[in-house]
Amino acid sequence: MFVDSHCHLSFPEFAPLMSEIRQQMAQARVDRALCICTTLEEFEDVHALAMRYDNFWASVGVHPDNEGVTEPSIGKLLELAARPKVLAIGETGLDYYQMDQRKGGRSVADLDWQRDRFRTHIRAARQCGKPLVIHTRASSADTIAILKEEGEDGSAGSAGGVFHCFTETAEVARAALDLGFHISFSGILTFKSAADLREVASFVPLDRLLIETDSPYLAPVPFRGKTNNPSYVPYVAAQLASLRGLPVEDVGALTSRNFETLFRPVTA
Repeated sequence: MFVDSHCHLSFPEFAPLMSEIRQQMAQARVDRALCICTTLEEFEDVHALAMRYDNFWASVGVHPDNEGVTEPSIGKLLELAARPKVLAIGETGLDYYQMDQRKGGRSVADLDWQRDRFRTHIRAARQCGKPLVIHTRASSADTIAILKEEGEDGSAGSAGGVFHCFTETAEVARAALDLGFHISFSGILTFKSAADLREVASFVPLDRLLIETDSPYLAPVPFRGKTNNPSYVPYVAAQLASLRGLPVEDVGALTSRNFETLFRPVTA
């Protein structure tokens, strides 16, 4: 019924809880999840989850905010993307949020390493024909510009993908849609403060919508502040259903269909 298109389940604290989480998923009718990789160092753990469970899949990538980790090459990304049940390249993109505090006072000009890393992921995705999982925070103009420069315009040969955990403006959403990307909403959509985001969710075409938890972060209302997990993704679907005037089952069905169209999951 429901698919969590973006979650992080390889964290050590989840290991002893996996049976419980999977039971909760089954009870909530969440039948699939895409486990997202954020460093090459964690890839084997992420991939092991996908191989251990028939309804989990994996991505491969290095998050834009991670420093002091192994830098990806196109060759390495292609090698790991060829593994069974690896559906996507990412999480990749740009993150300029609170730059002064988090980046040691550096400027946007000092973050060429992020932009170079992003281009590496885009080129790998185009070569292997797998979609991108895009993270953009306080960096949407550069994110869109680099995608365009790298030929990601929705035409033949484009990798495409999804702007995950979308929190940007309607203008950014339209730009992403114009490039052929999907838009994924997380539990943030249920927050009282997210009125502008709910307006964005109200106009994204139904065939471009995805839902996610981004667990263990961003648990939806009524679980806000607690550890998130894929069993909570129906609350995101329920918020979308309310906004679009649809039964929640229809939102579950259409977002599941969109997941299948974009990521083309197959079992090992």
